[in-house]
Amino acid sequence: MGEKKSLPLNKIITGDAVEVMKSLPPGSIDLIFADPPYNLQLKDELWRPDLSKVDAVDDEWDQFENFKAYDRFSRAWLSAAKRLLSENGSLWVIGSYHNIYRVGKILQDLGLWILNEIVWVKTNPMPNFHGVRFTNAHETLIWAKKSEESRYTFNYHAMKAFNHGKQMRSDWLLPICKGKERVRIEGETAHSTQKPEALLYRVLVSSTNPGDVVLDPFFGTGTSGVVAKRLHRQWIGIERNPTYVKVAQERIETVQPEPYQEGAFDIRDKKRLAPRIPFSRLLEHGYLKPGQRLYFQKKAEQAATLKPNGKLRYGDYEGSIHQTARHIQNGSPINGWDHWYFKNNEGEMVVIDRLRERFREKMG
Repeated sequence: MGEKKSLPLNKIITGDAVEVMKSLPPGSIDLIFADPPYNLQLKDELWRPDLSKVDAVDDEWDQFENFKAYDRFSRAWLSAAKRLLSENGSLWVIGSYHNIYRVGKILQDLGLWILNEIVWVKTNPMPNFHGVRFTNAHETLIWAKKSEESRYTFNYHAMKAFNHGKQMRSDWLLPICKGKERVRIEGETAHSTQKPEALLYRVLVSSTNPGDVVLDPFFGTGTSGVVAKRLHRQWIGIERNPTYVKVAQERIETVQPEPYQEGAFDIRDKKRLAPRIPFSRLLEHGYLKPGQRLYFQKKAEQAATLKPNGKLRYGDYEGSIHQTARHIQNGSPINGWDHWYFKNNEGEMVVIDRLRERFREKMG
């Protein structure tokens, strides 16, 4: 916590991403969202068939001498990013086919552990005007934790709301940034690679909690700061272009989030936050009895006998509710609380998790 107190929270720092990151205290950041230069390697101007010029990414900040130079840049900022992440922190980095594979290799070489590859499928992509390739209709996000051992944040149940109540998928269908959301200066696009707020919304909802610190080392026009402010997350932006800094600052100042209310912005799963209850406690307090039969997924042919120490005996096998369930499923990980049932006084099958909930309520 001491490291976080010394952070320049909710501010944009003007400067080079790597140098600024080196100045921040190690282990102080909960999540880093990075939208680095893509190194698009554009050689010539792009023109549509009607001879109108395409507003392509030809900015100075996206130009590198060669792949070797880009790799040096990527290793430098990724090393700085890993140093800043808390032990249970995670990193999101977005890119295209031009750079994401190089970035992915380097972050793995540095010991970061990839959790997911998310494909942002653009519902309104820019077409390939000359018909010489497939239309580039997606970008890739890599989600990685600091190390293989990190206990990262993932609001699994909250993300189901974005997929009709079902497990959230790794393909996200969202439009590119257009219309009123697109920031413009005197009618011209302010930033060539501005990301849609909806994309950042999913990133922050999935892997942060209220009060977490989000760092964006390539802040641009500040989309990550806008979304973080709305969600009551702390944020830090790093941007070397003074024009972008001004645009981002003005943009974020217009955001008026709803007042913070205890619990209103916390979308963590209540079961995961609830006090842990050893299964044997249900035996100690008489909610279940030694010798009682429990039924895996309500199946009479998959019944196990409950032993006085809370272990289950299933044929010749003995183990916890989780181990025995995994044994029945041939090694597939499974949460026993959700799959073992007992018969109540009316002979109805009831999942044992109901007993755990009842015990928690009684114990306060």
